[in-house]
Amino acid sequence: MKKLLLFAAVALFAFTTAHSQEFRLGAKAGVNISSIGGDYVDGLDPLVGFHVGGLVEIPLAGKFALQPEILYSSQGAKYVSYLGSDFQEYDSKVLLSYINVPIMGKYYIIEGLSVELGPQIGVLVKANQKGDYADGSYDDDVKYFYNSLDIAIGIGASYRLNNGVFFSLRFNKGLMDISDDDIEYFEDGDLDSYSYKNQNNVFQISAGYSF
Repeated sequence: MKKLLLFAAVALFAFTTAHSQEFRLGAKAGVNISSIGGDYVDGLDPLVGFHVGGLVEIPLAGKFALQPEILYSSQGAKYVSYLGSDFQEYDSKVLLSYINVPIMGKYYIIEGLSVELGPQIGVLVKANQKGDYADGSYDDDVKYFYNSLDIAIGIGASYRLNNGVFFSLRFNKGLMDISDDDIEYFEDGDLDSYSYKNQNNVFQISAGYSF
């Protein structure tokens, strides 16, 4: 899947570079405010991360356009751990790093102002559980707890100035279970398990430039 996404991104940017007089090329970066929804998430709080990457805007008929992007996105959630013999509270977080490929359909309400909607495919590249405790800190690789593929739907709006600078807001609602683990427990001397489902939810504030 990673090789397929890389090939698609390279092919797309090579094609659009050759036709740049028709399409807009651009770059964007910004802040993520992410959370994890679904089962057993009462103790999880939103986490501030970031995203950065490139985009192509392809004009379609009338006021419509198509905007594929490729972004590196830092997501996850934070929570409080109770560690040590005295059960002190310590801040902890789950950091999920994705290569995301949104494909947004855009409609220009007026010149410069557009609304957007479309799917997003993501590939998990790194997952860490980090935190502090009385004697130091920890940073554990927990990628095996999570599915490598994520699918979301994005909805948002953008405003582009005449000089090419643009600003955008977007919410990505996860549609796919990101967890890849069952919780095991003993009941009446027998080992049993139950499954749970979680989804990524990410609010993005972006700024960028296109030409």
